[in-house]
Amino acid sequence: MATAVGKKFPDLNVDAMNEMGDTFKINVLEEAVNKNKKVVLFWYPKDFTFVCPTELHAFQAALGEFEKRNTIVIGASCDTPEVHFAWLSTSKDNGGIEGVTYPLLSDSNRNLSSILGILDITNETFDEATQTVQVEGDNVTYRATYIIDEEGIVQHESINNMPLGRNVGEYLRLVDALTHVQEKGEVCPANWEEGKDAMSPNAKGTAEYLASH
Repeated sequence: MATAVGKKFPDLNVDAMNEMGDTFKINVLEEAVNKNKKVVLFWYPKDFTFVCPTELHAFQAALGEFEKRNTIVIGASCDTPEVHFAWLSTSKDNGGIEGVTYPLLSDSNRNLSSILGILDITNETFDEATQTVQVEGDNVTYRATYIIDEEGIVQHESINNMPLGRNVGEYLRLVDALTHVQEKGEVCPANWEEGKDAMSPNAKGTAEYLASH
């Protein structure tokens, strides 16, 4: 499976829903390039499930931190806009995501998730009798996360299996690291956080960093 890292994010318009109940189109690549912002796009398997709402609320809680970093947050699954709105209208106490204000993509035709290769299809077989392709798996997305820069280039891609929730703080750290690299021309070593020393991108820089850490 090919990675999206280092490549332009796919140029595709996808249905989306917001907390007001409006269905509209979002093109993730254009969001980054036209608005000159970074984008964190996170996919989750299904609305009205268990780990998913904890992640959506965690991204919402950190939204101000992403905004401070000139970064747009977009959630995504294969649910329809109507199902997104039903979940957005359900209180947190009842397992809902009321209070989430960033847009949610509705990739219900699986066009974007198919290009990205993040659907949980374990096997496909062609059924001669019905002349159809039968898939094994729910045909929903894994917990895939993308960080896209202002040029529309994917700088980070990670994929968790269904039971494994993400650490939202790690994506803030990665956005900080990417910004540091862009602004300072330095590279960021292991466990780097904003305010810590980075390295010159050469052997001398590595040696100096390792000698002092």
